[in-house]
Amino acid sequence: MERSWIRRPVMVLGVVSMAVLLLALLPLWLPVLLLVDAGRMNWRFPLVRFTAFGLMWAWLETLGIVAAAFLWAVGQSRNQNANFVLQKLWTRGVVGALGLTVGLHIEVEGADSLGDGPFIALCRHASLADSVMSAWVFMTASGLRPRYVLKKELKLDPCLDVVGHRLPNYFLDRSSSNLAAELQGIEQMAQGLSAQEIAVIFPEGTRANDVKRARILERLRERAPERAVKLEKLKYLMAPKTAGVTALLAAVPNAKVVTMWHAGFDGMDSFRGIVQHLAKSAVRVHVKVTEHQRATVATGEAFVAWLDEQWCAMDHAVGVRISEQSL
Repeated sequence: MERSWIRRPVMVLGVVSMAVLLLALLPLWLPVLLLVDAGRMNWRFPLVRFTAFGLMWAWLETLGIVAAAFLWAVGQSRNQNANFVLQKLWTRGVVGALGLTVGLHIEVEGADSLGDGPFIALCRHASLADSVMSAWVFMTASGLRPRYVLKKELKLDPCLDVVGHRLPNYFLDRSSSNLAAELQGIEQMAQGLSAQEIAVIFPEGTRANDVKRARILERLRERAPERAVKLEKLKYLMAPKTAGVTALLAAVPNAKVVTMWHAGFDGMDSFRGIVQHLAKSAVRVHVKVTEHQRATVATGEAFVAWLDEQWCAMDHAVGVRISEQSL
């Protein structure tokens, strides 16, 4: 649904209907899912937890839509400060809902020590929650306003669609044959980035899993065999794409660079993976944010090697953290 005048009414109706139905049918689905979980000997009740989060998410979306409509009604739809506050409240609400339903606990390292920006963040992508989690980290722990390079499919989320277009984000068409236009869109998104803002991109381009990792590595062997040899040791992260990152760096030549990895969301790249994880344990996530002065970031062809080195180092750190969490 490319046209917003079709997409938005359809998705808003779907989300509001989901919120109302899940709440109205609570006396029905709750005992049924309790019995299903118990019948499978899943005493952490993952289906109940997952559906409970779906209920809370649907109502957060509904409230966000109502708030966005209110800003439009009072002539403040273009007020970025008001929309940023709405984004911040919505993000906190989603993280809080995850805490209540699936036991999410986020431990953050390094985010509170960031100085003045502007910043460009290069983040690991492993789960459905990465965008929300990273926004929560940068807004609450770093006091920064994030701008995002997001895949266009996320426009199916009504709040992200409406408020995300009011704020300086860019919805990337990953299937576009016009790469130059997409890179131009990324550059325009970063223009005017202030000392209190951070432009966020996920260089892997998609959520990591073993199948995607192998497929991307195979393509890399054809185009850049030397990079493939270096990156074939990755176990958790995937080979990063460089074009979008390079466009961001060119758009904000004075920006500091931030790398961010996390451990704890691994395997949660699909709804099925989330339920399987919830059957085992609560969600405990460790986030590490590292600031790189721009002078230490290589340029030109050497930047690719620098980025690959960062990704290999983060992959190792994720592996160490996962091993520690499993003890």
